[in-house]
Amino acid sequence: MRTRQRPVTPAQRTGNVRRAGSVHDGAGAPSRVSRPPLRQCGRAPRPHHPPAGHAAQRPAPTRSPPMQPTLVAVAHGSRDPRALHTALALLERVRELRPRLDVRLGHIELNEPLLGSVLGELRGAAVLVPLLLGRGYHVKRDLPAAAARAAHLRTRVAAPLGPHPLLVEALYERLVEAGWSAGTAVVLAAAGSRDPDSAADTRRTADLLAERLGGVPVVPAYASAAAPNAPEAVRALAARGHHRIAVASYFAAPGRFSAQTAAAAPALAAAPLGDHPALARLLLHRYDEARARPARPVRPELVSA
Repeated sequence: MRTRQRPVTPAQRTGNVRRAGSVHDGAGAPSRVSRPPLRQCGRAPRPHHPPAGHAAQRPAPTRSPPMQPTLVAVAHGSRDPRALHTALALLERVRELRPRLDVRLGHIELNEPLLGSVLGELRGAAVLVPLLLGRGYHVKRDLPAAAARAAHLRTRVAAPLGPHPLLVEALYERLVEAGWSAGTAVVLAAAGSRDPDSAADTRRTADLLAERLGGVPVVPAYASAAAPNAPEAVRALAARGHHRIAVASYFAAPGRFSAQTAAAAPALAAAPLGDHPALARLLLHRYDEARARPARPVRPELVSA
């Protein structure tokens, strides 16, 4: 026996049949589902984020700056305690100008620490900067010999401080501090050496100082090993008609020689160069000069000196 199916009305057809892409709104009318728009051609792709720890997300490795050679300031040494205090004050100025630089003090004789002990404690590289004002035995022999004995170090020896315009500026300011006035002749009192190069360096500094002082006579004099001495130089200037004469102290620090030559001054004597700021700048200048020069092999005769 056939079962009769009830006819489906149009309302039932529209209300019950869901079309693809539609949802029923509960009131018999289908609602369109909003679909995301298709990606347009040429649109930039989403950025790629690498996983954590990927090389692209790791910070670039920081390279520490290369180690600078230690600056070893080499003083002669003196029994006068003011000399050591002056050298230490000068090196404090150097550290203020270049805070990251390792700066040490060593002495050739008479004071601790001695240069050999200082070099023995160092590793890597060092530049020896003499706190000496001209070429002489200490600069030509003692310092290269000390560098040669420190075979564990890469060592260079800088030029002495003088002659140089920065030294002349310090001499000029020390004279002005002491009361120098225009027209006053000057005796440039230095330590002295038998080495002719040392005397030539002092004469060159005297010439530069004369220019700085406006053309007044500046005569070199020496505390030892060379002539004339300070009293002789004063008398020579007086014989030439100069009645106002000052003594410029061409010494890095106070000591016996500076006191001896200052006593010869008929009127005024300037203080030694000491910790003048120009000397601190000059010390670093000589250090940088030495670093820029090509390394030279040590002469064999200096190793046994």
